[in-house]
Amino acid sequence: MLRCLVIGIVLLVLSAGCGEDPFVEPGDLEHIPFGATPYTPQIPQGFPQLEQPASNPMTVEGVWLGRKLFFDPILSRDSTMSCSSCHLQASGFTDALPVSEGVDGIAGKRSAMSLINAGFMYNGLFWDGRAASLEEQALLPVEDPIELHDTWDNVEAKLQRHPDYPADFRRAFGIRDKEEITRDLTVRAIAQFERTLISTGQSRFDQFMRGEIFLEENEFNGFEMYFDISGELPDAECAHCHAAPLLTTNGFRNNGIEDVATIDDFPDLGLGAVTGDRFDNGKFKIPTLRNIEYTAPYMHDGRFATLEEVIEHYNSGGFRVENTDPLIRPLGLTEQQKADLLAFLLTFSDTTFLTKEAFSNPF
Repeated sequence: MLRCLVIGIVLLVLSAGCGEDPFVEPGDLEHIPFGATPYTPQIPQGFPQLEQPASNPMTVEGVWLGRKLFFDPILSRDSTMSCSSCHLQASGFTDALPVSEGVDGIAGKRSAMSLINAGFMYNGLFWDGRAASLEEQALLPVEDPIELHDTWDNVEAKLQRHPDYPADFRRAFGIRDKEEITRDLTVRAIAQFERTLISTGQSRFDQFMRGEIFLEENEFNGFEMYFDISGELPDAECAHCHAAPLLTTNGFRNNGIEDVATIDDFPDLGLGAVTGDRFDNGKFKIPTLRNIEYTAPYMHDGRFATLEEVIEHYNSGGFRVENTDPLIRPLGLTEQQKADLLAFLLTFSDTTFLTKEAFSNPF
């Protein structure tokens, strides 16, 4: 009997050298069905088509996982903050603060950018454009010491031992074992959810452009100044940077808000710190004006509390150095014209977006 047992053990050891290790258990998630369902983004009339990277096509399961991860504080060092802590749906996915505070209560130097229509930002993300894609953008805050201040090794471990996430990653990406949960798959899921954050097309501006409603007289006056389509009203120089339908060109400009002696004196170099080009100093990403009513305060450092202050800045012509955008000039708008322009900006409000359940906290 003992001789047979010894022979059996020897045979098992020998067989382990020829092929798979017989003691290795198969993937512990394979009992969960995997068959990712393609997700079709809801694009308003007149919008461009949404480009999706071939390496990360949107799926129903991937979007759902990304939505959970976006709202889950598990991504932070002490599990008290999530992506949504600085990107609140009711505030157009900003945090309504001049500058954001991270998990340790340390204030950064910039305001949280709106994520409205973030999927269409193909020309760099963050105020300084340092991330080339939503996937790369989602990777950075976790290890930023003034944001979520964790490590990806630790976050991966937390997700792997979580009671629900392994199954979610299986359904979204077909992993066989919880150890296959990685930072790459995590940010791919978050990026998929962020690509769903598309305007609903229900703002007064959208309805007007489709011919469904008329604007009020003051709104229409603002419309004519915004797009410079009237010979009787001044050009407010808005549409060059905030072009329809996204109400941004996604470019980077120095819009004259900083009073500096030279382009080397900006307190925040913005794009210049990323490109290393002095002429890019003081340039920041042009944000969308969609839901601008709800995304105060304004500019990269939140210096303007109200839209009235923003309009007053542009009307004044701002400050000039050699790379200030040439369209920044004194506009000469009257008080009534400034009020009409403000009335038109408020037609960009899309409250359906701010309350859409598919964008909300799933927990």
